[in-house]
Amino acid sequence: MPDPDGRTAPHGRAAPDRPAALSGPQLRATAGFIAAQQRPDGGIPSTADGPLDPWDHVESAMALSASGLRAEAERAYAYSARTQRPDGSWPMLVRGDVVEDPAADTNQCAYLAVGVWHHYLVTRDRGFLDAMWPTVRRLTEFVLAAQRPTGELAWAVNRRGQTEDFALLTGSASAVQSVHSASLIAGTVGADPRPWHAAAARLAHAVRHHPGRFADRSRWSMDWYYPVLGGACRGGAARQRLADGWDTFVWPAWGVRCVADRPWVTVAETCELVLALDAVGDPRAHRLFRDVQRLRDPDGGYQMGYVVDDRVAWPDERPTWTAAAVLLAADALSRTSPGAAVFADAGAMARAARTPVAGCGCPPDAEPRYDLAGQGVAP
Repeated sequence: MPDPDGRTAPHGRAAPDRPAALSGPQLRATAGFIAAQQRPDGGIPSTADGPLDPWDHVESAMALSASGLRAEAERAYAYSARTQRPDGSWPMLVRGDVVEDPAADTNQCAYLAVGVWHHYLVTRDRGFLDAMWPTVRRLTEFVLAAQRPTGELAWAVNRRGQTEDFALLTGSASAVQSVHSASLIAGTVGADPRPWHAAAARLAHAVRHHPGRFADRSRWSMDWYYPVLGGACRGGAARQRLADGWDTFVWPAWGVRCVADRPWVTVAETCELVLALDAVGDPRAHRLFRDVQRLRDPDGGYQMGYVVDDRVAWPDERPTWTAAAVLLAADALSRTSPGAAVFADAGAMARAARTPVAGCGCPPDAEPRYDLAGQGVAP
């Protein structure tokens, strides 16, 4: 997808009116930090000997793609394809070759579609997209089997194969982008994208208008900004949402609290908010990105977080997915890679809010409708 402002630059060079967020050597060091943790089988755990979950693995693969480490990224995607279970899912947590939690988180499973679409945007390799299509198809069928008639996603399928009986706002908001990406992949490979397009629209509607359908996790900052990051909220509604939670979650000069009532700011949450702000054209994204650079280490890794009251980095961990969030935010701010606008463009089709939602009773959204290519059409 093009940058909404037409400013995507050739791979490796920032757009002229978007200065680089990190220097070239800094970007290469952080990408190398992630690649150094990649296992021989292609999996990317949180640390060299740490756990691997499907969402964080994909986030790291996306950062490798954005940084030009194509072979490493494709090894990561090949790992996902090879380890997918017959029902289309992945276990929630793996350590080495041991499955520590066999349950499947629907959002974690869905996120591979975002990664596959992003890698295609970066490389324009149709062969890669065709090869990953069966994996994307199976995961999307698995995820949408857990979508409720009212639009939201049950958050997980437990180890007994039973769908859990509640939904999480962050997970459903992230899955808006995932199902949207899956529909784009479907249309590109010649499959019918319309059922997944409609599912993304129902999901986005539930995220936008029905917070009561989700378990209360409002203490967590992700529930605040993910409806914007995943594309369910854009325009004035997105700006108002971000304004409403700003003083609760943003610690000036430090970043974003993970939890509202704790003095702990985290690099990944801050960089995700940077992506959400960039998606709605909010210039505060640049300042927040600069704030977290104080948690950068000389080798390109980043501390997970910082307890501001105690003036200490905590915990003593430098996850791959934290470094990945930094690289994706840097790419979005500079519009360097051809996939830099993947979050800014998130959920474009999902804003086609005329899709009926069972048991809803809402009037049609006062938002633009979109055709199957994600282009605006007259109401």
